[in-house]
Amino acid sequence: MGLDAPRADTIASHFGWFPLFAVAIFFAAAASDGAEEREHKSVALLAVDYSSGSAPSAPASAAEQARIAAIQAQFQDRLAESGRFTFVTVPPAVRARIDQDQAIGACGGCEITYGRELGGDVVAWINVQKVSSLILSVNVTVADVDTQRIKFVRSVDIRSDDKSWSRSLDYLIKHHLLETPI
Repeated sequence: MGLDAPRADTIASHFGWFPLFAVAIFFAAAASDGAEEREHKSVALLAVDYSSGSAPSAPASAAEQARIAAIQAQFQDRLAESGRFTFVTVPPAVRARIDQDQAIGACGGCEITYGRELGGDVVAWINVQKVSSLILSVNVTVADVDTQRIKFVRSVDIRSDDKSWSRSLDYLIKHHLLETPI
């Protein structure tokens, strides 16, 4: 005859029901915290910016502009497909103000102001940095509008072709962003 695990009524008789009750409350609270963090969120995608390390003000080439538009659409599609996110529309007048303002991510909190104005739960922005002629870095940032805290920031380095841009963004979204409580 082997050792049996302690039974709940035995534990309760030694310590009372309070420890079992406290443990149950703890796990219930932990489970509800995770559920709340994974609720549906509305996202205001403020910018997909491009900068070159050697010439920060140099415009993106036509091929790079097409890739930037493609990763913006891919980002929105993948997050919407997850069922956790919807995107708020950024009206042309607000888009014009964003484009004229300091760079998103370096504007001293303007992201939160825009997020409130647009009615988003979170704001997101993507920055593509050309590190060299072969390597680019894609940075994705998501901030909570109410708490004014960064909830997600990740970067992935890529080679400069269409497939690598798409695969790297998919990897970042699937293995990091969708795994992060926001």
